[in-house]
Amino acid sequence: MNQVFTHVLTNQLRHRLLLVFCLFSFGAMAQTNLSGKITDAVSKNTLAGVSIAIKGKVLGTITDTKGSFSLQTTTPTPFVVVVSSVGYESQQFTITGSRSDLNIDLKEQVTLGQEVVVSASRTEEEILKSPVSVEKIDIRGLQNAPTPSVYDALANLKGVDFATQGLLFKSVNLRGFGSTGNPRTVQLIDGMDNSAPGLNFPTDNIVGIPDLDLASVEVLAGAASALYGPNAIQGLILMNSKSPFDYQGLSANVKAGIMSASNRDVVNTGYYDASIRYAKAFNNRFAFKLNFSYIRAKDWQATNYDNLNLGGNADPNRILGTKLNYDGANTYGDEFTANIKSVGQTLITNKLLPAAAAGLLPDVNVSRTGFLERDLVDYNTKSIKFNGAAHYRITDKVELIGQLNYGNGTTVYTASGRYALRDFSLTQAKLELRGDNFTLRAYTTQERSGKSYTAGLLAIAMGEAIKPSSTWFGQYTGAYVQAVSAGQSADAAQVTARGVADGGRPVPGTDAFTSLLDTYRNKPISEGGGGFQDRSNLYHLDAVYNLKNQIKFAEVLVGANYRRYILASAGTLFADQAEGRNGKIAINEFGGFAQIAKSLFNDHLKLTASGRYDKNQNFDGQFTPRLSAVATFGDQNIRVSYQTGFRIPTTQNQYIDLKTPQARLIGGLPEFDTRYNLATAYTLQNVQAAGAIIGANGASKPFQDQVIAQLTAAVLPQVQAAVQAAVTAQVQAAVAAGQIPAANAAAAITAGVTAALPGEVAKVVAANAPAAIQGAAINTGVAALKTYQVQKFRPERVASYEIGYRGLVAKRLFVDAYGYMSRYTNFLGSVTLIKATASVAPGLLPLASGVFGSSATRDVFSRPANSNEDITTSGWGLGLTYQLKKGYTLAANISNNNLDNFRKTDEVQFDYFNTPKYRYNLTYGKRPTSNTPIGFSVNIKHQDEFIWQGFGVPSDPSVPFFSNTTVPAITNLDAQVSYKLKPMKSIVRIGATNLFGKPYIQAYASPAIGSTYYLSLTFDELLN
Repeated sequence: MNQVFTHVLTNQLRHRLLLVFCLFSFGAMAQTNLSGKITDAVSKNTLAGVSIAIKGKVLGTITDTKGSFSLQTTTPTPFVVVVSSVGYESQQFTITGSRSDLNIDLKEQVTLGQEVVVSASRTEEEILKSPVSVEKIDIRGLQNAPTPSVYDALANLKGVDFATQGLLFKSVNLRGFGSTGNPRTVQLIDGMDNSAPGLNFPTDNIVGIPDLDLASVEVLAGAASALYGPNAIQGLILMNSKSPFDYQGLSANVKAGIMSASNRDVVNTGYYDASIRYAKAFNNRFAFKLNFSYIRAKDWQATNYDNLNLGGNADPNRILGTKLNYDGANTYGDEFTANIKSVGQTLITNKLLPAAAAGLLPDVNVSRTGFLERDLVDYNTKSIKFNGAAHYRITDKVELIGQLNYGNGTTVYTASGRYALRDFSLTQAKLELRGDNFTLRAYTTQERSGKSYTAGLLAIAMGEAIKPSSTWFGQYTGAYVQAVSAGQSADAAQVTARGVADGGRPVPGTDAFTSLLDTYRNKPISEGGGGFQDRSNLYHLDAVYNLKNQIKFAEVLVGANYRRYILASAGTLFADQAEGRNGKIAINEFGGFAQIAKSLFNDHLKLTASGRYDKNQNFDGQFTPRLSAVATFGDQNIRVSYQTGFRIPTTQNQYIDLKTPQARLIGGLPEFDTRYNLATAYTLQNVQAAGAIIGANGASKPFQDQVIAQLTAAVLPQVQAAVQAAVTAQVQAAVAAGQIPAANAAAAITAGVTAALPGEVAKVVAANAPAAIQGAAINTGVAALKTYQVQKFRPERVASYEIGYRGLVAKRLFVDAYGYMSRYTNFLGSVTLIKATASVAPGLLPLASGVFGSSATRDVFSRPANSNEDITTSGWGLGLTYQLKKGYTLAANISNNNLDNFRKTDEVQFDYFNTPKYRYNLTYGKRPTSNTPIGFSVNIKHQDEFIWQGFGVPSDPSVPFFSNTTVPAITNLDAQVSYKLKPMKSIVRIGATNLFGKPYIQAYASPAIGSTYYLSLTFDELLN
């Protein structure tokens, strides 16, 4: 009975559940149909490519070439539709049912400060209400910038400094401590870190988003680690590409022009840039896009031949013969120096020169003849970029994205030397699941160095292959002696000697030179060449979740990430060939953050607190908080913030093991202390201080008198005994000959000794005094040496305080101002260590006797190290943008950065601030509007002179580092004019950069940047 009852009840329940499911399904599948047309409010022309999206969903569509659209959705009504297009004011409509009459007029956006940014808080917010400093360039700004590329356009933003190393390599620097490969800023392309895992810095325009596919760029200046983790210590650059749902159709760009610089072999050369993009969406569910771009040009050349060892005019070919100890900034292979008097003494000892030659040789250092950079590197720069993505909307709230970015390029970049990247490639692949309140992303970055090499090591390898340095200096010294003996002047003899020593050196451009070049640039560093073989990879997983559906009283955001590096360089860069490593080094990192924001007093005050914890396997965990407040009164906004950031020492800082002309570069991890027994090393400063003591004492009259007195006392007994014996023998001989009575012998001996002793003592002292004085001075120097005390290697940290204002005045003047003060702890610099391979005295002292990096009596190491002194910086910025009528705009910005406090330590001797005190931009322009197809833009930019530290280490250790590495002040004029060809759906642009024409540098020993004149044609199927 119970079984029957149960069976009947089960059947009834099953049917009822089926009925409920069917009713639910019917309701859920109820479809709302929307259609209409979008037009320009003034011209009444239809607008193509306008976005029609459902608010809070990933669902939407765009208008076609006739301005029409249709959208079907199962989203329950009522819902809100957002209609938007770049350059127009967005509109929102509440939908309660199907409609076919959504005919909408859009007005051009003339009100400033309406941009929406996401980088400042990782959620969408108006730029006016951003809690920290942020700059944005959208599509309209990119189209009207007086520059040929997006990276050039970034230089017009407030507070952005550049270090250009080539046409395709422009490092972005923010708020000081600039570099040519900046590990202090993070560049994200569609959420993926653009840094090469082996090179450790963003690869900029070599590999990235083609300009045709770029939707916007946001620049976040200041510490951003609380939300973005390691290395965002000074800022973030967020680049977003165009969604194939929102930007459909075919578009293409062809750009050609002339690059001109007076310092190049060929002053005027061609510049070519072509790209194409196609995107298509199907049923508002699936979309894809494909991008391809190609750039080819003759790059800017680095022709700075200043002598890093100071003195005289630039003379890389030694035509004048006066630059004996010459080490040119952009010449390589001339780092090896020897004292020809010391070389001559060795030759005399080995009976290869007569003893008389010692008097003919001057006590001077001479360096080998180097090679010019232009003869060693490939200036035929090129870039091939491919980008493809597929988007699938699983539901109205969830979108799945698969993306592949590939770039291959050839260029030259600047680090501690100049590096030629040949066929360098970076591949990024991403799988992302994105909803209205979450993002889950996994990606990999694969770096392949191709046939890349370092110009400095290549030059040394070529020089040694032509003639070993021991032979070269021997021939030079012998030829100099012969020339002087033949009656030549000293200067003429130096020229003759160099010609003899350079015998057999092939001339650049000949088959012999090219063969030698190819041999050693293709040979790995580990085998005595200049090539490096980097095949490092990065694997990254991150997730962000917005708790807006669970928590209503505040905005709460949480996130986490995991990252794994795999370093592989075949021993050419990293210590990946060390025992037990099998050619690979793995580094693991993880982190997580939380953020809470609350609006108070009817949205007049917004408080935000963020905190993040990160852990790298080689370092202690790091906690980075951020607090901010934004007070809003209409269009006026005042913000204050406390931000923290940190950077984990780069993979090279951790594991590099690379022999260079000046020193062996090694990582800062403890394993290198053991491998190279650094407990017996001394800091360069300690050795130089000891050398100074030796020099001072050796030249001191009181010190010399003291040594002579000690020497006199020491030799007196021996000399007195010798004189006594000699005089006694003479007197006894005289007595035997009857010349002196025997009774007078004792008195005669005493008198003879008294008369002869002072002179004999003086002779012995005079003969031994120089060596005694030198030895005593060296002993005082050796006594002052203190072995290197290894410090714990730590991440660098910063705490920054900022106050700012953003506001609109009369709806047309946009004002953005800020001031900041930052304090750095555990600042990462570098320490130079000297280790004797022979006994301490001849191995280390005096340093000036030769090139400390190549001496047979000592090894030199350079490694990253932390300063134990705090460093403070400060600065401010002001930006003004005035929107005139009919689309005209007048803008100006100025920024200031100061290094307020830096104290040298044994570990960190240099600040590497590398930043001009002031820089400003003045811009006047007009964008094309619905009424006028003509647009233009003119920009004047200026930056102050400053000292560059990081390139320019002299090969002569007696010369101060970075004593003459100045980057001169720059003032440039850029301009462009554009014309919209509406029937052809195209825009023609003609423009030029650096119209003043004088080549300039932005980083010491990097190339001189000339003028670029270009003409471009951009076609867009959905161009309005």
